[in-house]
Amino acid sequence: MEEDKHFYRLIADCRKGKRAAQDELYLGFYHYAMSIGLRYSRDREEAIEIVNDAFYKILTSLDKYTQGLSFKGWLRKIVINAAIDYYRRNEKHYHGVDISYARHESMHEDVIDEMSEKEIVVLIQDLPPSYRIVFNLHVIEGFKHEEIAQKLNISVGTSKSNLSIARTKLQLAIYKLRDIKDQQHG
Repeated sequence: MEEDKHFYRLIADCRKGKRAAQDELYLGFYHYAMSIGLRYSRDREEAIEIVNDAFYKILTSLDKYTQGLSFKGWLRKIVINAAIDYYRRNEKHYHGVDISYARHESMHEDVIDEMSEKEIVVLIQDLPPSYRIVFNLHVIEGFKHEEIAQKLNISVGTSKSNLSIARTKLQLAIYKLRDIKDQQHG
């Protein structure tokens, strides 16, 4: 209960433009926001840019946050939207179809169970941006292909294709990582 009072006081101070409160909010939620931003970015620098854009939107839109609702949930949506905006601003650099990954291979679930969260995030970051953003929006955030198509200004077919290719690229990367680990231990 005391934490809630402090949090709501913090939000009120942020709304008033108090710098110390804004810094505290930023530092308090930075790691959570970065965990989301990293999934959508190619590297840490890109994630930092996405997270900073998100925090700017958060701090300038606190009047839209409804007290009593999950702040983390509200923040998460803003970080995801910042990632989508980042993708849109830079998408001219991302186009290209890679049909070499169009065939599907099945994956054994135990392979993924053996991986750390950090290893999985690194593999997702290595995906080309157009595949990475569709993968994150569909698999992790639960958006339907129609919603993704609308958000990214692509066709539903492109969304489905990008997801399929992303999954195949991830499977191949996981197999390659497993083979490297097997060679190190074997």
